[in-house]
Amino acid sequence: MNWNDIADAMFGGLPYYGEILGLVSNSLWAGAVLGLVGGLVGVFVMQRDMAFAVHGISELSFAGAAAALLIGVDVVTGSIVGSIVAAAIIGLLGAKARDRNSIIGVLMPFGLGLGILFLSLYDGRSASSFSLLTGQIVSVQTGQLGWLVAIGAVVLLGLLLIWRPLRFDSLDPQSAAARGVPTTAVSLIFMLLLGLIVAVAVHIIGALLVMALLVTPAAAAMRVASGPLSVPLLSAVFGFVSAVGGILLAIMGTLPVSPYITTISFVIYLVCRGIGTRRGRVTRGSAVSAT
Repeated sequence: MNWNDIADAMFGGLPYYGEILGLVSNSLWAGAVLGLVGGLVGVFVMQRDMAFAVHGISELSFAGAAAALLIGVDVVTGSIVGSIVAAAIIGLLGAKARDRNSIIGVLMPFGLGLGILFLSLYDGRSASSFSLLTGQIVSVQTGQLGWLVAIGAVVLLGLLLIWRPLRFDSLDPQSAAARGVPTTAVSLIFMLLLGLIVAVAVHIIGALLVMALLVTPAAAAMRVASGPLSVPLLSAVFGFVSAVGGILLAIMGTLPVSPYITTISFVIYLVCRGIGTRRGRVTRGSAVSAT
């Protein structure tokens, strides 16, 4: 492969950009929903130290989607079933961080192994199976878009309903339990909501890279903000820009959408980390000068 081939892979679709844009409108809507809702969910993922859980759920979601592909049913349904099963197991058995990480460590290879088995038995188009791992711009069909948007709306509504107790439990679980917050129920509900949004993420960015939209935007936001409203809002904006921006860039060529989304998300994180580091130096310098 030479530089001309690389340029063609990245920008070969520019002459037909308008036409291609019309073909991926479903993915743009789904990506926008995923970016916004995933950014909000990601804040609590970071506060509860559950980034590893996102990856674990995605592996079972991948296995469910692969099983659905094999037996010829809707892959969204299979992905949701796999995510819910994984989230319920982690939520019920992983109350403590050590137990949770052990359970996730067991589930991840099991889910990935099942998914690979189902894909090896699948004799359909290889692109369909590959998209479950890395994402595919045109993988969201018109019939699936309604389901994906509805799932995002359910997750957003559920998150808003438990926002205050979830935030309390995420920041200070001991005090929350002492104040009578039903921490077990709140944790389980959050895990189920996380499982649903992971199922959506698998169809946009693939099972291997879901953390780029469910962890990185929140991690970036926490580097430059600390308020109870500013962090979720910034995280949602970062997720939206990463998802929609990645799709808009990807359709200029023939490369998968996931490298673009992960790169934008990573660049945003690097910029925010640099800003946060600079602010910290300025603050320390001001404190030294004052003394």
